Amino acid sequence: MPAAVTVHLAPLPNHPPKQPPLPKPNAASLPQWNGLLADLSRAGRHADALAILPRLLAASDGVAPDRFTLPPALKSCRGDDGRQVHAVAAKLGLADGDPFVGNSLVSMYGRCGRVDDAEKVFEGMAGRNLVSWNALMAAVADPRRGLELFRDCLEDLGGTAAPDEATLVTVLPMCAALAWPETGRAVHGLAVKSGWDAAPRVSNVLVDMYAKCGEMADAECAFLEAPPGAGRNVVSWNVMLGGYARNGEAGAAFGLLREMQMEERGVPADEITMLSVLPVCSGLPELAKLRELHAFVVRRGLHLTGDMVPNALIAAYGRCGCLLHACRVFDGICSKMVSSWNALIGAHAQNGEASAAIELFREMTNACGQKPDWFSIGSLLLACGNLKHLLHGKAAHGFILRNGLEKDSFIRVSLLSVYIQCGRESLARVLFDAVEEKDEVSWNTMIAGYSQNGLPGESLQLFREMQSKKGGHWPSLLAATSALVACSELPAVRLGKEMHCFALKADLCEDSFLSSSIIDMYSKCGSVDDARVFFDRLKAKDAVSWTVMITGYAVNGRGKEAVGLYDKMGREGMEPDGFTYLGLLMACGHAGMLEDGLCFFQEMRNLPKIEAKLEHYACVIGMLSRAGRFADAVALMEVMPEEPDAKILSSVLSACHMHGEVELGKKVADKLLELEPHKAEHYVLASNMYAGSRQWDEMRKVRKMLRDAGVAKEPGCSWIDIAGKVYSFVAGENSLPEMHKVRKMWYSLEEKIRAAGYAPDTTVMLHELEEEEKVEALRWHSEKQAIAFGLLRTAGPTKVRVFKNIRMCKDCHNAAKLISKVADREIVVRDKKRFHHFRDGLCSCGDYW
Repeated sequence: MPAAVTVHLAPLPNHPPKQPPLPKPNAASLPQWNGLLADLSRAGRHADALAILPRLLAASDGVAPDRFTLPPALKSCRGDDGRQVHAVAAKLGLADGDPFVGNSLVSMYGRCGRVDDAEKVFEGMAGRNLVSWNALMAAVADPRRGLELFRDCLEDLGGTAAPDEATLVTVLPMCAALAWPETGRAVHGLAVKSGWDAAPRVSNVLVDMYAKCGEMADAECAFLEAPPGAGRNVVSWNVMLGGYARNGEAGAAFGLLREMQMEERGVPADEITMLSVLPVCSGLPELAKLRELHAFVVRRGLHLTGDMVPNALIAAYGRCGCLLHACRVFDGICSKMVSSWNALIGAHAQNGEASAAIELFREMTNACGQKPDWFSIGSLLLACGNLKHLLHGKAAHGFILRNGLEKDSFIRVSLLSVYIQCGRESLARVLFDAVEEKDEVSWNTMIAGYSQNGLPGESLQLFREMQSKKGGHWPSLLAATSALVACSELPAVRLGKEMHCFALKADLCEDSFLSSSIIDMYSKCGSVDDARVFFDRLKAKDAVSWTVMITGYAVNGRGKEAVGLYDKMGREGMEPDGFTYLGLLMACGHAGMLEDGLCFFQEMRNLPKIEAKLEHYACVIGMLSRAGRFADAVALMEVMPEEPDAKILSSVLSACHMHGEVELGKKVADKLLELEPHKAEHYVLASNMYAGSRQWDEMRKVRKMLRDAGVAKEPGCSWIDIAGKVYSFVAGENSLPEMHKVRKMWYSLEEKIRAAGYAPDTTVMLHELEEEEKVEALRWHSEKQAIAFGLLRTAGPTKVRVFKNIRMCKDCHNAAKLISKVADREIVVRDKKRFHHFRDGLCSCGDYW
């Protein structure tokens, strides 16, 4: 702050200073009254200006307002006064017949947010001109509607008037808001034709429009074409800097700032300059540049002009993860306002220092007596959500209720996020249902929250409510994406196709994020061919689309297709990233393509821009182990940059079971159970390995460890979608009304597959039971029930699709292979690890799961 503004200033008086008395015209001449009204309006004395009008109307010497009287009065209207002045204009016959007054009426209603009234006045005007159209275009809030009006304006005026400066600075921001660069270029052409492109305001808006549309090359051209001097002032430089910042072009932004400060340019940076360029500083690589900017700010004294630049510095240091410097900037602010506290609290919350953010909030409200605003509460809630601290979240909720902030949409959505992040969807839903007028963000947050927290059914149900326009909202792009994620978590390809149709109707399929979600949905529902058809029809494919399609082939065991698509990706000029290679390695692992996988892994490690992550090593170690190359797998585990995690150890243990490598398997099992003693699936793997090698004592030891640890094996649950309805089956339960039919179907299938060579594998049973009891328990594993139900309720070539929450056991896997043969049906089972496509007695996994 400036030195003159300190906390020692004398208190303000309890009443505002009196305005000087209104001058009285010497004569009742209308020009004097009009001049007085205009002067008062220009001086911002709107109440005094409006007080003149009744005196003028009450004048006894026959003075009547004319077309120059009402516009300044209308300019001073801020509420219902405008309707009264409109009534005066109508009574005098000036509202419809005089464009000067009519234009002022349109502007007044637009300024007051009454667009319908503005359009009514406009439609009733007899002599509309370019100013009339400009006023109406400025009044509308919807940019699409504004551009429609611009088109109508050009048609209406024809060649009688070209767009002027006011038209262009109104229309170009609409192009920016819609990210319509082609329309912006057309308007730019009109600006060149009319000669207004060199006007400073138009030039600046052109740069801003192109930058907001992501067309930085065009923005640079528009900036360079602006005439030096008055045409390219500090505002122009700031707009260009803001464009680079918005598009994440840090190097270009810093280069332009240096050019701006060159001696021959003579363009001094101001507060807005720093506020434009500081947002590009994000992450440790930009910390050095940020320190340079900080030094520049201090040299120019810009940190003394108010708290906006210091607050921006705090936020920038927070984005760079340097909280120490953020705190130093904060400590240097003489008079800390709530905005400075907000910046520091937000910086800590964004860097995972949730406890510190909460303590800062307490210090701000208790020790310093600052009253939090909506941003303070939002930062506090972000911290509570990141910390998953329900108690603090509830305390913040109480504070919000006590201070009447619960109606603020930003705070309401932040509260929803806290409860969702804390796993309390029911509390979030109570808060959501209590809101009468739900905005789009609230719907999106709740739908995404259900999907992220493993409640896909609830997510889809809420999406359908939104789709039926409950609350007046059509589903948004984010809601549609969340619904697609929910479909991929259920055996609900039919519902997924409905989401796909919705996206087509809403013209959303060319959105990169949504199109990738559609590919992912089909792939995770086992319909990878449908995913490929959609992928091939995409007009614009980015690297994400290619990677998601490659990964889709990978999870479905289609390794050759994944590699073929990767080759095509290279021919199309797309560069792979770490996720692309992860998909390739998964594909090679699931398809047993060891040599290809090793080649891709080496290829990736040779690329300087891609670093091999733990997930990449996990895929390669899994491939080597599955191929029985345990020495190579162990050697890779020893040289990898991180310690092997449970996923890697689990894959090695599974391979040890498959190859009978008990000595290594015992070491891996001990390490795995030490690392994650609470996971029952690890005990199951170890027990199966010992049972497979007939080491019964070791098997019993593992089972005893499981009991002693008090770890309960997660019950198997499977789902199947029949005609749009999802049915669930739990191992050993028979709550379905048609269960007697399911049992009858299974007994029939069992008889046929026994004849084809099936024998129950009771070694997968952990419980100490008699042999016949184990066989009976195996019959009613959840996926067997679901498969039998699917065959019962469907016919012909229909695929039977089943989802399971845990890994498919060896016995069920063997049974499913034979069922696909005797029933002559394709069966798709997605378990916790991967997809199994059973056809003609074979599985896509090659008997490795």
